[in-house]
Amino acid sequence: MTLVPPPLSLYVHMPWCVRKCPYCDFNSHGVRGTPEYATYVDVLLADLDADLRDFGDAIGGRKIETVFFGGGTPSLFMPDLIGCFLDGARERLPFARGAEITLETNPGTVEHGRFDGYLAAGVNRISFGVQSFDNDKLHRLGRIHSANEAADAVRQAQDAGIDNINIDLMYALPQQDLAGALHDVDRAVALQPTHISHYQLTLEPNTAFAANPPPLPDDDAAWGIQEACQERLAAAGYGQYEVSAYAQAGRRCAHNLNYWRFGDYLGIGAGAHGKISDATSVRRRWKTRLPAAYLAAAGDAKRIGGDSVVDGDDLPFEYMLNALRLIDGVPMADFTERTGLPHATIEPALAQCLRKGWIDGDAAVLRTTALGQRFLNDVIEAFMEIGPTAE
Repeated sequence: MTLVPPPLSLYVHMPWCVRKCPYCDFNSHGVRGTPEYATYVDVLLADLDADLRDFGDAIGGRKIETVFFGGGTPSLFMPDLIGCFLDGARERLPFARGAEITLETNPGTVEHGRFDGYLAAGVNRISFGVQSFDNDKLHRLGRIHSANEAADAVRQAQDAGIDNINIDLMYALPQQDLAGALHDVDRAVALQPTHISHYQLTLEPNTAFAANPPPLPDDDAAWGIQEACQERLAAAGYGQYEVSAYAQAGRRCAHNLNYWRFGDYLGIGAGAHGKISDATSVRRRWKTRLPAAYLAAAGDAKRIGGDSVVDGDDLPFEYMLNALRLIDGVPMADFTERTGLPHATIEPALAQCLRKGWIDGDAAVLRTTALGQRFLNDVIEAFMEIGPTAE
């Protein structure tokens, strides 16, 4: 069985932030001194060159459909540096016409007028890490912006001509009640972004919050908040298309959809993860995490933190971990095209999930029911360790 090459994206990791938030488990590092931003962009392009040498045959003639600058806080990088990287990437790879190019932005790190520069550099989508419009909650979360500063930043981006904007919101925050969570949603909706990411605060290992847990709403309260906010977002015209993603019509995030549909992506930057498929296998590669070590590697083999082919026994679980998050599901045929495994591999797990009411009975589409969405972790676990031995 051969794999059909899926769409290709590019993820670029910018590891610095002004201050590490207590809930954050991402590869981000508080700024100390003056980071070597310009040098980092040069090293990003050297990293890309090296990956293209390694994966050139697998990438073939595929175009870059989406680019995502994540972090850390990419908006610490001036527009000319973002433009420098994009120009260099275009010299090395073909970009699809109208490719979605997203820049994650902390409202506390952008200056008035800079959005014009990002737009001129090629960025056409901005994702704001707002998290809350309650100043007390922002303080508890370690954010460096206020609610008004967040709203002003969104308006400035819109005034600059960027018409594709996401707002990140968290719920089940320390001592948050339903009224507070709905207030956050209402403030976000009033700004009319095209997309809202609404996700639950969780205590991740090796974070300050995990070491000293704040008082959070219990599971029942969190579920009630989620349901009420979903209804409020739907009423405002934001359709839920993934567990934590809501969009106006035609404004779903193409980059994240590629992840959830088990597409391919090059991962460039300190700690960045990538996934590349060839005709017979799926390979994951990740880069060394520490910015200093990544910079010192300057595109050589030491930049690689790990590299492995996904074992066939793990492919069903890895595929479902992504695809089952989508509310509308995915075509059943995509499983075979993107894993190279026959449908028979997952038939026992599908039957089990169908009996429990976790997936619907459409033979052409793999889709969870409302019950399956509530117990999504259990649904995904049903597909663990059921690899090619099931043929």
